[in-house]
Amino acid sequence: MTVRVGVIGAGMIGQDHIRRLTEVVTGAAVTAVTDLDAARAAEVAARVGATAFPTGADLIASPEVDAVLVTSWGPTHAEHVLNAIAASKPVFCEKPLATTAEDCLRIVDAERAHGRRLVQVGFMRRFDAGYRQMKDLLDSGSLGTPLIAHCAHRNPTVPDAYHSAMAAQDTAVHEIDTLRWLLDDEIVSAQVITPRATSKRFAHLKDPQIMLFETQSGVRVDLEVFVNCQYGYDIQCEIVGEDGLVRLPDPAAVGVRTAGRHGTAVLQDWKGRFVDAFDTEFREWINAIATGGEPTGPNAWDGYAATVITDAAVRSLESDGTVVTVDMKPRPAFYGGTA
Repeated sequence: MTVRVGVIGAGMIGQDHIRRLTEVVTGAAVTAVTDLDAARAAEVAARVGATAFPTGADLIASPEVDAVLVTSWGPTHAEHVLNAIAASKPVFCEKPLATTAEDCLRIVDAERAHGRRLVQVGFMRRFDAGYRQMKDLLDSGSLGTPLIAHCAHRNPTVPDAYHSAMAAQDTAVHEIDTLRWLLDDEIVSAQVITPRATSKRFAHLKDPQIMLFETQSGVRVDLEVFVNCQYGYDIQCEIVGEDGLVRLPDPAAVGVRTAGRHGTAVLQDWKGRFVDAFDTEFREWINAIATGGEPTGPNAWDGYAATVITDAAVRSLESDGTVVTVDMKPRPAFYGGTA
């Protein structure tokens, strides 16, 4: 079976996923595209032999579409995901699932009422080979009970439009989802501390930020978010257990010896670092749909949890580092909880 995918949002990430679905992943075809910029939608659709639709609602309703990919502006995500659920069509939504906890819960409630998983959220790190090795090791119990996690998320620079709250909402959100998954534990509090600011930033931006989280079982997490580090895109994660630790490996790179130095290149963007994870993410999503199964990646509840936790981090940032309790509803049994 070829899964016919309709793409809502033909910007940079949308076009990259269209390339992935048409050139990398087997068993998929992009048959429909829409974007607020109708001319761009028409151009992108023509490039892959798809139909351009005037709106997301029209695309979702089309018999040419079996599954929906949402890569539009964040505040539009909830509308498109809810429409896809109403149409009983699987929907892959790039993060955030929605920009408010209330809209995330509307999606959760709609999917539960439907009675079957349709939603997957685009947290691609769960599909990275290094993170998956960490997960397998932690689940094996060979490191004992996890106690501490140390993480860093560094970008060489960010544009002027990047603001301080985005350090949690757009950047740390990946670590938040990954740590919930790695530890199989929920985050219950957040605190954001701002150390001395780098001069290599726009004046409106607080950078770097240190984020401190505590999980329900008592694991303490520290996360450095530094989005103007200058030297490259650098993702680090280390989890310390009672009997050992596990550290995320750096991307494979050749060592160079020259002029009295030995070094390796540092990647400069997220696309290069996680290209294989993106490919695996979409292969598994398409395979699940093609075989009549449910998506196996991050679900609607994971999208809700990430939004609630980043909301707590932003509130801490705005209150000069106050520890903020995460106000999360009990997880429903539909998503593996007890409620």
